[in-house]
Order: sequence, then C-alpha cells, then structure tokens
Amino acid sequence: MAGGIFSPLGSCSELEKANCHPLVCLLCHEPYQQPCLLDCYHNFCASCLRGRASDGRLRCPLCGHPSVVKGGTGLPPVDRLLQFLVDSSADNEEDVQCANCDRCCTKAELDTMYFCNTCGQPLCAPCREETHRARMFARHEIVSLSKRTKDIHKKCPLHEEPYIMFSTEKKSMLCINCFRDMQGESRAHCIDIETAYMQGCQRLDQAVMAVKELQTSTREAIVLLKAMIEEVHNSASEEEAAINSLFSRMQEQLSERKKTLLKAVQSQHEEKEKAFKEQLAHLASLLPTLQVHLVTCSAFLSSANKAEFLDLGYQLMERLQRIVKLPHRLRPAQTSKINSEYRAEFARCLEPLLMLSPRRSLVGSAGGIGPGITGTNMLPGGQCSKTLMVPSCPPTSDKMSTGPMVKKPTMHRYISTKVLLAEGRETPFAEHCRNYENTYRMLQTEIQGLKDQVQELHRDLTKHHSLIKSEIMSEILQKSLQMDVQIAAHYSAVEMMRSVFEEVWEETYQRVANEQEIYEAQLHDLLQLRQENSCLSTITKQIVPYVRSIAKVKERLEPR
Repeated sequence: MAGGIFSPLGSCSELEKANCHPLVCLLCHEPYQQPCLLDCYHNFCASCLRGRASDGRLRCPLCGHPSVVKGGTGLPPVDRLLQFLVDSSADNEEDVQCANCDRCCTKAELDTMYFCNTCGQPLCAPCREETHRARMFARHEIVSLSKRTKDIHKKCPLHEEPYIMFSTEKKSMLCINCFRDMQGESRAHCIDIETAYMQGCQRLDQAVMAVKELQTSTREAIVLLKAMIEEVHNSASEEEAAINSLFSRMQEQLSERKKTLLKAVQSQHEEKEKAFKEQLAHLASLLPTLQVHLVTCSAFLSSANKAEFLDLGYQLMERLQRIVKLPHRLRPAQTSKINSEYRAEFARCLEPLLMLSPRRSLVGSAGGIGPGITGTNMLPGGQCSKTLMVPSCPPTSDKMSTGPMVKKPTMHRYISTKVLLAEGRETPFAEHCRNYENTYRMLQTEIQGLKDQVQELHRDLTKHHSLIKSEIMSEILQKSLQMDVQIAAHYSAVEMMRSVFEEVWEETYQRVANEQEIYEAQLHDLLQLRQENSCLSTITKQIVPYVRSIAKVKERLEPR
C-alpha cells in the first residue's frame, strides 16, 4: 500500500528539476539518506543536519523552529516511516525478474507484477494465472508487487515466529509466543492481522481527509496572502502617488502664501519705517529749537537786570510754556514688531488640503502641571511647602488632569494680574480677574489651614509617636472633600468663561496675549490647589489606621 503513494524517483537531474519531491532532501536535493524528523515535521538527511545543533537545540534550516536533540550525535531520531518509503521507492526502481519464467519486467510493467509472500518470489501475470491457480497453491498469499511483505515484517525478531496478531494497545504485531506471554487484560486488545489492517486503513483515511482539508485551507490562505501582497503593493503605489500629489499641491500653496506674506512683511516694514522717520525728523527739528531757547534763557538771566527781567521775563515764560504744550510726538505711535501671523496663515492655507478644522493660536489649554513644576510643593512666590506630600498623588478629576501644561508659575500670574488691574481699563477679563483673586485667596487659605493641621498630626506620629488631637481626623477629611467640591466648581466656572474670552482674543490677540497667560496660570493654580488637596486627602487616609490604632492603645492605658 505504501509503495504506491509516491511515484518512483527519477534520475538526479529530474530530482533537481523537481526539488519538491517528498523523498528528496530540501538541502542537498538528493534522495534522503537516513532522514531525520524535526519537531516542526520537516525532514532532512542526517548528513545535512550534522554539526548544526547548539546547546542541545537544532533549528530547522527551513522554518527556523527549534528542536530538542538528545544524545551525543546531536541529531534527531531517524524517521522510520520516511525511511521505509525511500527503501520502497528504491526497490521499485530495481529490475524485477519473474521467478517462474525468468522474464524481466520493465518499470512500466511493474504494476502488472505480483509477489507470493508464501514462496517469497515475484511472479508475472501469465505465470500467476498458469502456475499459482493450481489447488496446491490455494493457501499461498499472492499480492501485488508494491504490497509485498519484506522479511523483517514477516517474523518476530524475538521468537522467529510469524506474526499472527496485532495489539491495539501497544500498536505492535505479535507472534504466538508474544501473545502467550501477555497478561489477560492486554489480550483483550489483540486482534488478527487482517482486522487490524482494515481498521488501520480506515483510520488512515480519516487522517488523510483531515490533512487534505488542512491542505485545501493552506492553499486558500496562500492564494489570499498572495492577493493581499499584490493589494499591499497597489495600495503602496497609490499612497505614494497621493503623497507626492498632495506634497506638490502643498508646496504650491505654501509658495504662493509665502510670496503674499513676504509682501505683507515688506509693506509693514515700509509703513513703520516711514512713520518712524517722520517722527524722527520732527524730533530732530525740535531739539535745536529747545537748545536755542535754553541758551536764550541762560543768557537773559545773566544779562538782564530786574527791570528788564520784569519787562521781558513773562513773555519768555509764556513762549516756553507754549513750546512745551505743543503736541510733540515723543513716544512711538506704534510698535516695532512686525507680525504677519505666518504660522496661522500657513496653517490656514493647508487646511483645505489636509481637511483640518480651524485652530486658534492660544498659549495653552487647561491641564495638569507641566514638567519642572511640582504642584504639590509650590506655593505663591516660588516658596516650597513644608507639608509632607506623597510623590504619586494623582488629581481626582480627569478633566483637570489632562491637557498641555502652563509654563507660567503662580507668582508670574499674580504680578501680571496686578499690572493688568493697575492699567484701570474696565474689561470683562479685568472684572473676572478681580473676582478670581478673591475666590482664589479664600481657597488657598483653606487649603493652607488643612495642610498645617495634617503637618501637625504627621509630626505627632513621626516624632512623638502619639496623638494630641485624634478627634480632628474625620473633620480634616470632611473639609478636604468640601474643598475638592469647591475647587472643582470654581474650575468649571472659570472653564465656562473660555468661550467668552476667546471671542475677544480673536479680535485683539496681541493685547490679550498677556490675559491668556494669566488665565491659563489661574487654571494652573487651581490645579495646584486641587493636587495639593488630593495628596492631603491621601496622606490623611494613610494616617487614619495609625490614629485608630494609637487611640485604641490610649483607651486601654487610660484606666490603668
């Protein structure tokens, strides 16, 4: 049965052309010599695998899967099944001669040859019909040549007796002596050779069907992967073309916008330079006039007597006062900063191409504390808080703990707010800043009071190992929770003002740039308070078990 599964091996040149032959090694492209089976079920010649093992492991040359090898040879065990197929294929290539008529059969006639397992001789088709049809050969076992039974499979190597049974438990053939030596329980698993052969063929057919299904699925997967590789190639080509096209259009748009911006910069430069030069010319002409009148006053005082001074002095004073009251442009009428808003213009020209939503150039949005600013230990003015803080105390509000950080510390916000309010302009943002400062100071005072209380309790625990005011723990926790609600509410109220202020910022961005920084710093300060309060709550919760433990000990000791 097994000899007819594969076609006979051809010459070496045919093997090289068809290197996927199941009986040809994938490394040397020669028929297998002592084929070895790896854990990945790939086979290679023993000579091809020799010397490839390292630290008891052998990697498959085809797929790279490691296989464990045992023994000093460094090789996996020989694949008996594949060796049998190789030997059977080699046997089929030999010239076969009929034992009765001495007729030699060609390879094309091998399928018509038979073999008598009883006589142990090959027979051609005519001799089988003429000689082995007699009654004396009725008990002879005649099979096709490909299914002949070799001597090694005829008799038991231990007892030299022919096989008559098969053990389904041990998966091995048994002679009469092997059957007698078996225990009674094991004999129940023994069946005759013919029945075992039929059952084995049925199970093999089932296994073959499962492998065929896997083969079909594998081929479909290969076709799918090849199609996907082609699709990836096409998609990459389309993506590259789209990128090049978009890049070209972006370059064109940026080039046009660049020319427009450069013209705008040049126009601003000319206008500002002209205005500054006119003002400079006016001041340059004013300076000699002032110098002449100063010299005149000095000479008049040194040369005029009292009568002359009273006669001409008031006239000179009126002239000097009129000169001072003239509208002299001493301060620049405009700034020297040329602002073309090139970033916003470039972004605006790319928005139709990139399908971006319009963005406003803001200092930053509300968020947590940025790098280099530790919200748990910074107080207004840059001073460090002495209250013990836990290093990893996250804010309790997700909304208040995300987003880019504000670079301006609290002190900068405080000074900027003072400068803004000192200008005396009544704007919605100035009114907001006044209200904010009052509320912030109140919240900051409350937080500082709670921090001092927790610091005192912490000192009692760490230094004195005792509690002086154990009854205030719940009160601190309650106040901390209330402060958290107040800070969150104030944060939400300030956050709701964003849309109102952004409309004003869009109209006069340069003037409100400072206001934006102050606003973001306000949110930053609230985050600091929120984070400090969160860490304060965490520390308080950590101290609670110790407080309760010490309180219980104190209660036990007081009666004594």
